Amino acid sequence: MRSARRLRSTRSRQWIGRWALGITVALLAPLAVSLSDSGGRVAAAPNPRGFDFVVDSPEMGPIRSRIFRAKDGNTNRVVYALDGMRAPETHSGWEFDTNVADALTDWNINVVMPIGGMSSFYADWNAPSSFFGAPPTGSSSGSGALNVISEGPGKSFRYAWETFINQHLRWALRDRLGFNPNRNGVFGLSMGGSGALTLAAYHPDQFSFAGSYSGYLNISAPGMREAIRMAMIDAGGYNVDSMAPPWGPQWLRMDPFVFAPMLRDHNTRLWISAGSGLPAPADGFDGNTVNGMALEALALANTRSFQLRMMSLGANNVTYSFPAAGIHSWTYWEAEVHRMIPDLSANIG
Repeated sequence: MRSARRLRSTRSRQWIGRWALGITVALLAPLAVSLSDSGGRVAAAPNPRGFDFVVDSPEMGPIRSRIFRAKDGNTNRVVYALDGMRAPETHSGWEFDTNVADALTDWNINVVMPIGGMSSFYADWNAPSSFFGAPPTGSSSGSGALNVISEGPGKSFRYAWETFINQHLRWALRDRLGFNPNRNGVFGLSMGGSGALTLAAYHPDQFSFAGSYSGYLNISAPGMREAIRMAMIDAGGYNVDSMAPPWGPQWLRMDPFVFAPMLRDHNTRLWISAGSGLPAPADGFDGNTVNGMALEALALANTRSFQLRMMSLGANNVTYSFPAAGIHSWTYWEAEVHRMIPDLSANIG
């Protein structure tokens, strides 16, 4: 009995230690948000296989997406690719920093890349972003705390991304391109990872598959709201309180840890991934690598927490991928998509 008690005590201490580490990382990660989810964006030309597709949102105005048609011309198999925290109005990182559009279309999957939504979490916000009711003024560079008073998307109007993707974009794709509006896939990185799971949980007829890479999947954990607050200030100057009041129903509705039973009950096929936070030799070792390590450690703590939650629910609809090396960078997210594609292909359309 003493031996069993000692074992339980040791395991408890180990769990508390891991949890404390996760909290510590959550509190320190805002010091590294200068990288956020950019992973070193580079200037690149648009992929010639894609074309622009503009759909009006009653709340947000015209929203542009990039569409990549399946190689075999089918309209039945569709996946949405969601960007990260710094999602600009000009392009998706998935197009400019990876080759996933080509890889997916070669697997005869149509790809939809919504453009924009910086710091939005692809959610329907409570109000336009503002601090102390001050109206925005000036332009936004997309980085830095001075952007709290700058103009930008989601400041002169209310973000309504969930509604846009589920209603306006979905049906426009069906009516104008003939795309199947049901049993689609959706995946995203970082902010887009939790956004993808939220869309799948609340719209199971639209999404039969969801993937999260380096996502923040336990946003109600101690320290997480303040970590997100600081990251959103740095990524465009957005106020998390405008998105959802603290710890209320709207905030909890966005938390994958909270709505995990819905994903199990819908039998949504999930691909959940995060890197170890350790760099590979090709990453080098500089400030960007250190930032990427800290951010990925936070994402890993969140993702492991979500894994334990799903395991406690007896969910068997999830594939977990935890590579031995991986920081918060497009290189690793691109590689993860390639690993995921066979599972995605088998569970959409």
